[in-house]
Amino acid sequence: MKNFVILGGGYGGLTIAKELLDKHIPDNIQVILVDRMPFQGLKTEYYALAAGTVSDFDLRVHFPDEQRLIRKYGEVTSMDLENKMVHFQDGEPLPYDQLVIALGCTDRFHNTPGAEEYSCTIQSFNHTRQTYLRLNEIKPYGHVHIVGGGLSGVEIAAELRESRADLNITIMDRGERVLSAFPQRLSAYVHAWFKEHHVNALNHVAVSRIEPGAIYNRDEQIMTDAVVWTAGIQPVKIVQDLAVPKDPQGRIVLNEYYQIPDHPEVYVVGDCASLPYSPSAQAAEVQGEQIAHIVRDLWKGQTPHPHPLKLRGTLGALGKKAGFGYGFMGSTSLRGRVPRLLKSGVLWKSKRHFG
Repeated sequence: MKNFVILGGGYGGLTIAKELLDKHIPDNIQVILVDRMPFQGLKTEYYALAAGTVSDFDLRVHFPDEQRLIRKYGEVTSMDLENKMVHFQDGEPLPYDQLVIALGCTDRFHNTPGAEEYSCTIQSFNHTRQTYLRLNEIKPYGHVHIVGGGLSGVEIAAELRESRADLNITIMDRGERVLSAFPQRLSAYVHAWFKEHHVNALNHVAVSRIEPGAIYNRDEQIMTDAVVWTAGIQPVKIVQDLAVPKDPQGRIVLNEYYQIPDHPEVYVVGDCASLPYSPSAQAAEVQGEQIAHIVRDLWKGQTPHPHPLKLRGTLGALGKKAGFGYGFMGSTSLRGRVPRLLKSGVLWKSKRHFG
């Protein structure tokens, strides 16, 4: 038997597993899905878990109960690409014939003193649970500062406002506006929503360090009860440690089949892969579908013909009643209740698709 090992049961890894299971798998291939937990966490909704508006149970999708899928749980510590072995914190190493690296990302703290030690994050299920406890134990009228005005920062600021009307919430960004990657009109809409709902937005902020009870904008000390860090991501450490070519963001450079060029038996999907798109669940799923097609073609002895990745638009939430979107039907921007309903529909579809 040959081992086709998928490291990580997130959007990319689970898409590959599901696509392969939906078709014939050669009798000499066994598909092994490895994850630290027995379920997928719906990461696009972690902001709601952190704010306390959903439970962690609502964001769990259990892995397929399929005889052709072997599930292995454990903490991966390293990958030996030369000897085709995966090593774990506990237990024996796992050999592979083909490998998919789908291990996702972690926070990038930009060498900011105290950021890793004293801020809350939402890049893993465990860290998001801890963030929930920290935020919801703050006494009334406490101060929360969210560093980073991208999609994650905006969504957690809005959701926390809906969860805790008593808190003083400030979102801090180094640019001139939140959602700088989106059109100006969407940023203006979000700023207006923040103003209406008493979320303070500070622009041109340079966070120089974080201490217990304080965050610094250059030399200005700002007292705080909690800091939530959403100011950047990077591949997980064991991917950072791999001695393979990477792009400036630390993501692994791949060939046209999403393989590591010097190790064509190794595929990389999602946040660890160097793609022409920002990391997202949608990009991981679309790429995962392509990798599954490529793998099946190669198993059949056929030449794969991958198509360029095509993404739909991006959706964001402002609480449970408002949202925004961009990239649908060209450059159309969506604001208000419709994009929020669309985002809820995408979540429902994800649960049904993977569950």
